[in-house]
Amino acid sequence: MKVIFLQDVKGQGKKGDVKEMSEGYVRNFLLPKGLVKPASDGNIKTLENQNAAEQKRKDKEREDAKALAAKLEAMTVVVKTKAGEGGRLFGSITSKQIAESLEKMGYRVDKRKIELEEPIRALGMTHVPVKLHPEVKARLNVQTVEE
Repeated sequence: MKVIFLQDVKGQGKKGDVKEMSEGYVRNFLLPKGLVKPASDGNIKTLENQNAAEQKRKDKEREDAKALAAKLEAMTVVVKTKAGEGGRLFGSITSKQIAESLEKMGYRVDKRKIELEEPIRALGMTHVPVKLHPEVKARLNVQTVEE
């Protein structure tokens, strides 16, 4: 019996898969638990429409991330902080502070997407990688200046 998986079933299939399964297993276990639905022509067509809509949404997300990456690479974020002699900071600049500065400039970027290996501890210009999408990365210029 051909079925469409509505949820992941360990060892059998993932959500959205269309598979041929034994009729007893489907009727006695999978259907009563709501894990699958029969693969009729209408259900397969609905699944294809859902997959197309999902793909369109993912493409839009990737395009939005590319547009944001182009904007971020062209700009410089200025972070003001207290510093001592020799350009050493009192404390450090973290990804949270960079994200807050970006938000003040009108760009919303999650602090977890800013891949700062270790906090910035000196004045000057630093290039910080930002992962906006699994396929899109940008380099953000962060300038640290003394208050």
